[in-house]
Amino acid sequence: KQEVNVKEIQLLTNEEASHLLVKSIKPNFKTLGPKFGKDMKTISEAVAKLGNDDIVKLESEGKITLDLSDKSVELELEDFEIATKDIPGWTVASNNLLTVALDMTLTDELISEGIARELVNRIQNLRKDSGLELTDRIKLVVKKEDKLENAINKNKDYICSETLADELIFSADIQGGTQIEIDDLVTEISISKT
Repeated sequence: KQEVNVKEIQLLTNEEASHLLVKSIKPNFKTLGPKFGKDMKTISEAVAKLGNDDIVKLESEGKITLDLSDKSVELELEDFEIATKDIPGWTVASNNLLTVALDMTLTDELISEGIARELVNRIQNLRKDSGLELTDRIKLVVKKEDKLENAINKNKDYICSETLADELIFSADIQGGTQIEIDDLVTEISISKT
């Protein structure tokens, strides 16, 4: 979770995921054409009637039997092109056996955490550029800016812990500060060894 910046992971079986992820299916004409040339229209019509549960079963068993008007045919997973439809607010990626869905909804809390992580990154770079040792404790001064101040206050312990800041203060005017930009926020910060 930490490596990919994800808050929570839920592992779902195909059956559980079938209620959340809507899949679409169509015939793979490259494999089916040579095998069933004249029956392709009938097969396409049968495939169009397959529902989410049929697709889940096909993916787990690797084959499915389709009833055509005059006969039944058994088709394999490679005979189909299966895709997961987009869910509003989610990004979905899939290969034949695994589907990953990321909830991309940004809450105020997540936005604040993102700002705090970006600020930590800028401070760490400034520490390095200033020649500070890894264990040096610092005083951190940040130019007052409401949105930034709110995000910092919500994540102050994290920021201080990650940057070894003994003191974090806001100031309307910073002398000799470094201008930084986080998303659409432009501010100044200053660090000094304590």
